[in-house]
Amino acid sequence: MAADLSLVAGGGSRAAEIRQLPSGLRDRWCLPAPPSPTLSELFAASPRDGGWAGFVLAQVRGEKPLLWVQERMAILESGRAHPPGLPTQNLVHVEARDARDALWAMEEGLRCSALSCVIGEIWGDPRVLDFTATRRLAVASERSGVPCWLVRLGGSANLSGARMRWRVGSAPSLLNSLDGRAPGLPAWDAELFRARGSPPGRWSIAREAGCFHLVAAPGDRALGEEQRLTG
Repeated sequence: MAADLSLVAGGGSRAAEIRQLPSGLRDRWCLPAPPSPTLSELFAASPRDGGWAGFVLAQVRGEKPLLWVQERMAILESGRAHPPGLPTQNLVHVEARDARDALWAMEEGLRCSALSCVIGEIWGDPRVLDFTATRRLAVASERSGVPCWLVRLGGSANLSGARMRWRVGSAPSLLNSLDGRAPGLPAWDAELFRARGSPPGRWSIAREAGCFHLVAAPGDRALGEEQRLTG
């Protein structure tokens, strides 16, 4: 059974609303987030697992333009951002020749407070992507108040100035209440393996009506769903 423990986001802060606690939990829970806009780093579970995009876009707030920077190798290996499939059409897309150009475009974008967020995709472990480069992104983000997501595709978790570091992979979608054979709400396996001010953790989460909520592990959920379909 999935724990009905919802995350309600509003304004610049997050608060959790507990509806019921079948697992016996007593503490409030919310998806860890930095107290103010900064640089977060995300490692895709697989270089070609695009589930991370839904996880990131669900946390982008506001009607301001979104800057999405992709280096050429990230596009060749994982595909180009598809604007019609995004929750916002207010998109500024940049195709960078290499990682150096991508980092430059991200830093320049972070100096513009008129943006809602900057997302940058980097493939592998280029030499220019060192601690200094990530530190510059973090400082630029914090000065302008524009959150930044550095997405690492096929990269390793080397030294970084990112305040929060995630590993995110796609998980089986939830049960569709209208058709048991159709996919339901998207879900993710999200691991926060390093953060300032937050303990590490790993969660199975889904998103519905603007809220993240915890879900049971796929094996347990399948049994519960089977009982619902045959009961």
